[in-house]
Amino acid sequence: MSDDRLDDFTAEDATHLGVTRRVYRKGSGPAVIVIAEMPGITPAVADFARRVADLGATAVMPSLFGTDGKDVYGGNPVGAAVSTVTTMARACISREFSILALGRSSPVTRWLRALAADEHERCGGPGVGAVGMCFTGGFALAMAADDRLLAPVLAQPSLPFAVTGKHRRSIDIGADDLAAVQARCAKGLQVMGLRFEGDLMSPAPRFRKLEELLGDAFIGIELPDATASPDSPLPKPHSTLTVDLVDEPGQPTRVALDQVLDFLRRRLEITAPPT
Repeated sequence: MSDDRLDDFTAEDATHLGVTRRVYRKGSGPAVIVIAEMPGITPAVADFARRVADLGATAVMPSLFGTDGKDVYGGNPVGAAVSTVTTMARACISREFSILALGRSSPVTRWLRALAADEHERCGGPGVGAVGMCFTGGFALAMAADDRLLAPVLAQPSLPFAVTGKHRRSIDIGADDLAAVQARCAKGLQVMGLRFEGDLMSPAPRFRKLEELLGDAFIGIELPDATASPDSPLPKPHSTLTVDLVDEPGQPTRVALDQVLDFLRRRLEITAPPT
């Protein structure tokens, strides 16, 4: 896969809470905020956003880190590893991301909530969806403290880093945000999560904790490692919706992707794709 020019998206700078970031949009219909995994908006993440747009939604990709459209996995694997580690290191020293803190929402989620509110006004519909991945997986949960967020998807949520047992059973959401999400779940909100069974970055105890906190409102999908793409550039299965996807009907990862798209369709009341 080569670099993605992203030229089928419209791009503009969006300012919220005094912070300006580049935002890419594609499609029409209710907004779905696609929050890229490390190391950024790769071609695989952009392809997922295109599927969301094909669904009949407006895919909205904010640029939080990395080089937009860059194929860090192609070519030299050593270079890809260096690029990923460098991007992660920059994020780790940023005050916008809660890397190790327990019981805390990453500060950047406030910006994302403001973006979601603006996109809801722009795009209409009953509300907004959000798909977080890896480093940003838990962001969709914290965003769901806002009533406009109707379809939160947590793909392999990886924060806080699983360095202790407490960290493995935690997810990056503050107490107030969690209480708001739990209250919404009691009234019908659903939260979807995905991970590979052997993924130590998004550990099983984290999903058990989400089941404990959210009850039947949490829809957890845990995929056997053997179902990941054999052509994945990652050393171990991790990215459920992107580079570890086997994009063939009937394959477990494709079935999981289809479940995510159907979840977005149902929760956002999307009746048909744009013509």
